[in-house]
Amino acid sequence: MVANPYAQYTNNKIMSASGPELTLMLYEGAIKFCNMAENAVEKKDIQNAHINIVKVENIIGYLRETLNMKYATAQDFENIYSYLASRLIQANISKDIEILKEVNTHLHSVRDTWIEVMKANNVPIPNSYMQKG
Repeated sequence: MVANPYAQYTNNKIMSASGPELTLMLYEGAIKFCNMAENAVEKKDIQNAHINIVKVENIIGYLRETLNMKYATAQDFENIYSYLASRLIQANISKDIEILKEVNTHLHSVRDTWIEVMKANNVPIPNSYMQKG
């Protein structure tokens, strides 16, 4: 049986990514799943809304677990992630699209800030992220 070429490509992309690139991929994933959750709430698809909110919660949880608290900025990220986790729980309970939009706005902001941090530290940024808005 031949492996799915897209899955193989994605796996190779992840396995060859640097730590900063992986963090960027996690932000992108959280944004993607938050968008999917918003769409599901709009369509009153409670099950898919829940599934995608949980995916965002899991990504935020992972980001929190991997913070290196020896750096002062880690506490800032912890505060942001803690707030987002709380808002995601509220969004999942109420299926409130306005909360999801707020979370999505914060996720975009954190992602964009991360890209600026990568640039400031001369970390290569994949071309696919250069056009992000």
